[in-house]
Amino acid sequence: MTDLFALSATEQVRLVRNRAVSPVDLVEAALARIEAVQPVLNPFALVFAEEARAAARAAEAAVERGEELGPLHGLPVAFKDFTPTKGHSTTRGSHCYADWMADEDPVIVQRFKAAGAIILGKTTTPEFAHSSFTVSQLWGETGNPWDPARCSGGSSGGSGVAVTTGCVALAEGTDMGGSVRIPAALCSCVGLKPSLGRIPMHILPFVLDDMSHFGPLARTIYDAALFLRIAEGPSDADIQRQVAPRPLPERFDTDLTGLSLALTPDFGLYRVAPEVEANLRATAVALAEAGAVVEEVDLAIDFDMLQAWTDWWGVYLAACFGHLLADSRDRLDPYVVRLMEAGLRMNAVDFKRIETTRTELWRSLAAVFARHDALLCPTMARGAPLNAESGRKFWKPGADGRIEGLDITEFLNMTAQCPALSVPSGVTAEGLPTAIQIVARRFDDPTALRIGAAVEARRPWRQWSLADLGAARG
Repeated sequence: MTDLFALSATEQVRLVRNRAVSPVDLVEAALARIEAVQPVLNPFALVFAEEARAAARAAEAAVERGEELGPLHGLPVAFKDFTPTKGHSTTRGSHCYADWMADEDPVIVQRFKAAGAIILGKTTTPEFAHSSFTVSQLWGETGNPWDPARCSGGSSGGSGVAVTTGCVALAEGTDMGGSVRIPAALCSCVGLKPSLGRIPMHILPFVLDDMSHFGPLARTIYDAALFLRIAEGPSDADIQRQVAPRPLPERFDTDLTGLSLALTPDFGLYRVAPEVEANLRATAVALAEAGAVVEEVDLAIDFDMLQAWTDWWGVYLAACFGHLLADSRDRLDPYVVRLMEAGLRMNAVDFKRIETTRTELWRSLAAVFARHDALLCPTMARGAPLNAESGRKFWKPGADGRIEGLDITEFLNMTAQCPALSVPSGVTAEGLPTAIQIVARRFDDPTALRIGAAVEARRPWRQWSLADLGAARG
C-alpha cells in the first residue's frame, strides 16, 4: 500500500479491474499520503475522508459482485476549490464564499462520478483563481514540493501539488490565463489547457466566455489523455462545446517523422532565464531526434497583447464578483479589489477593442501554423519564485523593453481554440523544475499530447518522493 501513490492513474485503474488492488487500498493510501504532505505544503482546502472511504467500500463491493466497472472505477481524484461539487463547500479561495455549497454537479464532475472516480477533496486556489501564486487569505500559502517556501503556481496550485506528491494521480484545474499550466510547470507535472469547448465549461455566470477551460493535472501524458477522454464531449450546458472532438488514439506514436515544429524561446518580449532556454533547446533536440523538423521562428508579441489579457481579466472579475465590493471589500484580497476596480472603469468600446488585439495575435500564430504542426516555447520564464513575492508585479518592462515575466501563458488563452500542453523540461541549478509548452493547431489536442508523449519517452522527468519533502524541510 505504501507504494500505491507512485502508480499512474492508468495503472491504478488497471489493478482495480484485475482485482490486484482494492479501491479501499487506493483511498487509504491516498489519505495517508495527504496526512504526510498537507501539514507542509497545504495542497487541500477540504478533504472528504469518511465520504471517500464509504465510496471506496461501495466500489469494492461492486468489484466483488462482478458488476460492469467504469473507466475510473475506484480511482481517488481531486477537484479544485473553484469548481462546484454537489454537497460540498466551494469557497473559491474567498472568505465571501466560505459557506457556499452547490446544489448540483457540473457536467465534468458528473462524468467523473459516472466513470467511477472517488472525489477525495478540494484543492487550494487563490481568491477567485486570480493569481499565479496559490496564496489566499482564507487558506494561506500552498508551497512548492521542491521547496516549500516557493510558489506552487496558480491558480490550480493545490491540484499541481496534490498530483506531484502522489496524493492523487489525477486532479482537475481551471485555466483562464495559465492556471493549469503554471502549477504543472513549477511543480513538475503535466498540465493541459485543452482546445476551447473540448470539455464543457459552464461554472461561470455566462457560457459565452471563450478564455476559460477545465484541464487535467497529471504525472504522465497517458493520464492526462485519460482525464480528457472522461471529461470531453458535447453538452448543451456549454453552447461553445465541441460536437465531435478529434479522437485520441489508444497509443501515441512517438516517432515524429513528418511533423514540423516551430520554436521561440521568448516571443521577442520576455527575459527568459538561461536555464529555462537551455532546457527548452535540449528538449527540442530530443524531438528532432524523434524525427521532427524543428525550426526557430521570429514570432514576436508586444506588451499591448499582455495588457489586453489583463484588461479582460479585470472585467471578468468585476462581472463575476464585483457585487461583493459594496459590502465585503475589506474581506477581499487587495489585488483582487484593484483588478475589479480597473474592470469597472473600462468602457464597452475599449473592451470590444480587445478583440482587435486578439485578432492580431491570432494572425501571427496562424502564419506559424500555416507551416508548422505545433509551436514550442517555455511555460515559465524562470523557476519558482518565493511565495513571499506574491505581491510583486512581474510584468514590469526593463530598460531594454524586455519583460521581467513569470508565466508565458495568458496570451495563449486569447487564441483559445489552440490546445497548450505543459510538460517538464529539466531543472535549474537550484533543483527547481522548468517546463515547455507545446501549442498545437486549433482543436488538435491529439498532436499536442503526441509530442508530449515523445518528450516523456526521450526525456523522462524525475518524480517527486517523500524523501524530497524531508530534504526540503531539513
